[in-house]
Amino acid sequence: MEELRLRAAEDLRVREELVAQGVLAEGYHPRMEAVHRENAAFLEALLEEHGWPDAVRFGAEAAEAAWLIAQHAIGEPQRMRRFARKLAEAARAGRVPRWQAAMLEDRVRVIEGRPQIYGTQLEADDEGRARPCALLDPENVEARRKEVGLPPLAERLAAMERLPKPRDPERFAREHAAWLERTGWRRGSSAT
Repeated sequence: MEELRLRAAEDLRVREELVAQGVLAEGYHPRMEAVHRENAAFLEALLEEHGWPDAVRFGAEAAEAAWLIAQHAIGEPQRMRRFARKLAEAARAGRVPRWQAAMLEDRVRVIEGRPQIYGTQLEADDEGRARPCALLDPENVEARRKEVGLPPLAERLAAMERLPKPRDPERFAREHAAWLERTGWRRGSSAT
């Protein structure tokens, strides 16, 4: 479906523009949030009518666009959780790559403040190098990654460039915690 592909392309275009302006690392930019919310609403309506968009019915580009839109629905916890369930069902049925469901599951877990399973969600260390966010059972992460078709974590980390860091990390952490609470991902002052 062309509309899915166009929506994902617009998401990436706005992201690149905000990266070039140096503002993406400073928090969830309102322009990016607007694109994500519009796309999430579109994907939800599409799910209601057709189920999860897979490559057989919608084409490979549209299916990957649906996954990208689901990954970026961070401002809408209920929708993103629903997308994760639907994508996991499609992966179990062999209609989408298992790594897509794994990445979305990790993203939801990290935003909720829980350890991730597959090590797909990364953060910057003090020097800006990529490292995985908290992992559940880190000793077995490589086996789990292999099982879903992800490359080894060490290989992924070695290929990463330095990650941008906010100019004021303390302000960023406060604002992020407030955003997590405001959107409904977390409750209470322990959100970080």
